[in-house]
Amino acid sequence: MENKKNFDRWNKTKKDLHTGKERLFFHVREVWFAHLGVNVGFEQDGSGEEFLRPVVILRKFNNEVCWILPLTRTDKKGPYYFRVSVGDKNSSVILSQIRLLDVKRLKYKIGHVEKKRFLKLKKSLKDLLS
Repeated sequence: MENKKNFDRWNKTKKDLHTGKERLFFHVREVWFAHLGVNVGFEQDGSGEEFLRPVVILRKFNNEVCWILPLTRTDKKGPYYFRVSVGDKNSSVILSQIRLLDVKRLKYKIGHVEKKRFLKLKKSLKDLLS
């Protein structure tokens, strides 16, 4: 049986984010909780009341939008994943789920990816795209 997704509740939250939230300051390599919402099929969803998921900021285009990569606490292996540590917690970056994100979706910063590790992350993503 397919897991039921609550698109209606997410639509209300999304409308509130669009109209009422100021943009936050952010930088490349930072890890934030972001409102990723309820998405179609196997696209990565947020969870909980606010549809939050940790993401790493991959590229800042301006003060309004950035590329992000979602994280999962599940230890994943293979070419579509990259392991990182944020504080004392290990996560897997889901390379295949890169997406453009409006900064209004950012909730709060939880850490950053170490510079050397971030460069390896970018190389893994580049290799995946090649």
